[in-house]
Amino acid sequence: MDALLDLLNSRPLVNGEEQDALGDPDEGRRWAQEHGGEGSLEELALLREARDILQDIVRGERPPTALSPLLEGVHQIPEITSDGLKWTVRTPPHARLAVEMVLAWADTERQLPGRLRPCANEECRLFLLDRSRANRARWCSMAVCGNREKARRHYRRTR
Repeated sequence: MDALLDLLNSRPLVNGEEQDALGDPDEGRRWAQEHGGEGSLEELALLREARDILQDIVRGERPPTALSPLLEGVHQIPEITSDGLKWTVRTPPHARLAVEMVLAWADTERQLPGRLRPCANEECRLFLLDRSRANRARWCSMAVCGNREKARRHYRRTR
């Protein structure tokens, strides 16, 4: 789930300027390798595509069926081990990390439905996974976006 959040948050706005951790080949390779990938240009292209589709799905702008092209040719193979049933994903090597992110999204939606969402700060492009019991988290960071919103409300009340 953390890798999924890292992917969703890999294109933030910093001081009003978009940063893309997957846009630069060297930075993208580093990002992919830190998350278990190989860092090839093909892999980075698929990761950017997966990220953009997943962001749109989480925002409610596209249906989950938009992920179908990323899963073409992917197979899950059951394997019985001494620990029980294990599923192995078979996919081309350059597609493995993107497929793992799609599977992580599906797993998150199944285990924590509705808890993966965009930050409520309209000027923020980050996403959050609400792990609170009340399911009421609104900001990617209380220290940054939460405080900004509180300051805005206070300013409006005192004006």
